[in-house]
Amino acid sequence: MSAGGTQLSASGPRHIAIIMDGNGRWAARRGLPPSAGHKAGVERIRDLLSACRDRGVEALTLFAFSSENWQRPPKEVELLMSLFHSYLRKEARRMREEGVRLRVVGRRDRFSPRLQRAIAEAEDITRGGEHGDLVIAADYGGQWDIAQAARLLAEEVAAGKRSPESIDEQALGEYVQLADLPPVDLLIRSSGEQRISNFILWQAAYSEFYFTDTLWPDFDEAALDAAIAAYRDRDRRFGGRSGDGIAAQA
Repeated sequence: MSAGGTQLSASGPRHIAIIMDGNGRWAARRGLPPSAGHKAGVERIRDLLSACRDRGVEALTLFAFSSENWQRPPKEVELLMSLFHSYLRKEARRMREEGVRLRVVGRRDRFSPRLQRAIAEAEDITRGGEHGDLVIAADYGGQWDIAQAARLLAEEVAAGKRSPESIDEQALGEYVQLADLPPVDLLIRSSGEQRISNFILWQAAYSEFYFTDTLWPDFDEAALDAAIAAYRDRDRRFGGRSGDGIAAQA
């Protein structure tokens, strides 16, 4: 999303991930049903995508539906699936025009065939995008992601394509989701909760965390700028040490 708009300095985040939380509370505070909060939350995505592009962010990953969210009331799950399908159908062509590549990460076998087709079509329509990536994590869990990567490596060992000794952090990191994107620099969670809820466990190993009380439907450009400003004030040492001549090591 680096094409056009104001560019951040080298200290700005290249990849932002967000846990979009607080739709239900936003609706409850207004005396509205949860569906109104979810609809408002979906609308916020378009604005945020544009704001990230204007600020030079190359990749935006959004936690839309976790593997644990299937435990929610069936009517709420049905609504979320309907909103997801509608979003894909409405926004894919807009993203293609803006040069944004869309991908969906997570399991797909539990989605309806209709939603699976919409995902595949949206990804295909936007495949040529060269001005940034929007990743939607749906039916996704960080533990599932790592387990999937481990299984793929185990299959390669069983097939004689690699040795057990060749499996290390780098090898596993090449098989988790988002491996081809810049590392996640900044992980934001809205609504005041301070946990990552089984989101990108591997990819967030050295991310900066930013928690805000702002509910997701209210997370506007000012909230994004506050998160980026906090990120730029951090001293990112990656396990090393600064100020004494010892180079930080990732």
